[in-house]
Amino acid sequence: MNETVLTPGTPLTSEEVVSLTRQHNYGTWRYQKSWKPLHIVDAEGCYFTDASGKQYLDFSAQLMCSNLGHKNQAVIQAIGEQAQKLAYIMPGYATDARAELSRLLLDVLPAGLTKFFFATSGTEANEAAFKIARMYTGKTKIIARYRSYHGSTMASIAATGDPRRWPMEPGGKGQGFLFAPEVNCYKCPVKHTYPSCDIACADYLEHMIENESDVAALIVEPVVGTNGVLVPPPEYMPRLRDICNRHGVLLIADEVMSGWGRTGEWFAVDNWGVQPDILVTAKGITSAYVPLGLCATTQKIADFFEDHFFAHGHTYEAHPITLGPAIAAIREMQRLNLVARSKELGAYLGEKLQALKPKHPSIGDVRGLGLFWAVELVRDQHKKTPFNTKQDKVDGKVTVVDQVAAECMKNGVSLQAWISHFVIAPPLIIERNQIDHAIEVFDRALTLADQAL
Repeated sequence: MNETVLTPGTPLTSEEVVSLTRQHNYGTWRYQKSWKPLHIVDAEGCYFTDASGKQYLDFSAQLMCSNLGHKNQAVIQAIGEQAQKLAYIMPGYATDARAELSRLLLDVLPAGLTKFFFATSGTEANEAAFKIARMYTGKTKIIARYRSYHGSTMASIAATGDPRRWPMEPGGKGQGFLFAPEVNCYKCPVKHTYPSCDIACADYLEHMIENESDVAALIVEPVVGTNGVLVPPPEYMPRLRDICNRHGVLLIADEVMSGWGRTGEWFAVDNWGVQPDILVTAKGITSAYVPLGLCATTQKIADFFEDHFFAHGHTYEAHPITLGPAIAAIREMQRLNLVARSKELGAYLGEKLQALKPKHPSIGDVRGLGLFWAVELVRDQHKKTPFNTKQDKVDGKVTVVDQVAAECMKNGVSLQAWISHFVIAPPLIIERNQIDHAIEVFDRALTLADQAL
């Protein structure tokens, strides 16, 4: 690779910005030879702008995290005010931001979650959850599900069911993680049909717990995120709660993506009235303006550590500049009534997406909740055969969904594609006319998939 040679002090051209990024940074989850990042210079509302001045409608809220959209002034102001007041103090001290955010979380989290550990990402929050579960129960094993993503560090990648785990095995991941079938009523992994199945996929989890022993916790995304926006039937999460109660296993809800109004409730578990023992979240807690993760536990777990050593922590835990903006972000969600708005506009978005299915033989399934939707593409609607496989993704092959997403991007709409489906999760501030425009662009782009049949 030819290196970019620069004259010190001169402004960088867009080409130089891309070249320097490409030369000296790792592009995540990809072969490096194919990475040429787009130079982004601005973002506001539901749009972001590249160096040529072209705007893109952010139809997946970046990585399903920019729930308030871009340049929310209240959050931006909170960042500056917190930096002026107290930019950093080590986590052994109390701060105004820490106390105020804790008080606010008691209002919006599912009832009963009263003790908090603040991290700087979802993956770190999951690491905390696993350690807490093992310390509290004295047990070792964590059961996760296929079609899941819980993070990229040692334990959280070990709990991840999607193919991003594969290159890390066996040495590059934590031990003690087991996998169970996901809930996927479109294409059931245990070959059943809802509702006659009586939620067999949940019963399989109980069978694992009974036969494994030493199970500390079960971790689930209540609505699976990246791996397909898999919405469970209404009996599923209450069934898991009952199973965990019967066997003394903790239920960890990974709400990194599904939390903060994304599903039309503050948290996805609220759709079924389920209280987890531990809830992990990130992304929308600050609308991604600053990095913050949260691991919240019940008081029963908290009480255990009154007389037992809490063996976890890091330098940036409860970092003031991450906490101040979170307070502003939550208050903005309340002021703008975005949770109810997500439910209302989510129904509208769902209708628009469902209307595409009869037009496109490449669409196998459309599913979602709130402003959280997936469109799954298939080569054969009857057999539900996908165009591409997990191995294709690991091998760096260009998938059909990648081609459709690139066509959308060319026409000013950005949406996330993964193996055989799209994750459509716009900012919660999106307007109906913006949804209409994005659907029109998506509709035209889907002809590429139809032609690939």
